[in-house]
Amino acid sequence: MIKVSDTAKKKVIELMTDDGYDPSTDYVRVGVKSGGCSGLSYDLKFDKENQENDKMFEDNDVKIIVDKKSFLYLIGTTLEYSGGLNGTGFVFNNPNANRTCGCGESFSL
Repeated sequence: MIKVSDTAKKKVIELMTDDGYDPSTDYVRVGVKSGGCSGLSYDLKFDKENQENDKMFEDNDVKIIVDKKSFLYLIGTTLEYSGGLNGTGFVFNNPNANRTCGCGESFSL
C-alpha cells in the first residue's frame, strides 16, 4: 500500500485539475526506474488508464497505480509534498530505502 499525506493530496488534486485530469476517476502513476545518484529514482505522472499489470490503491481520496515491478520497491511508502525552504515538490518517504541522495529523488536498497 502507498499512502498519501494531506498536503500531497491537495497538490495532486490541484495539478491533476490544471493538467486536464479528473482526480475522481484518473490516477497518479508512481514507479521506480534505474538512474539517479543512488541507483534508482522515483517516477510520478498522471494517467487515465489502469494497465493489466498495475496494482491500484486509493488513499486519502487519491487513486494510485503502480506497475508490479515498482510495487516491490514502494511497499509502505508515503507520498508527501514539501513547499519549504529546501525546495518544493513531492517527497517519497520510503521505509525500504537503505540510502537516499541529498535531493531525495533517488534511493538504493
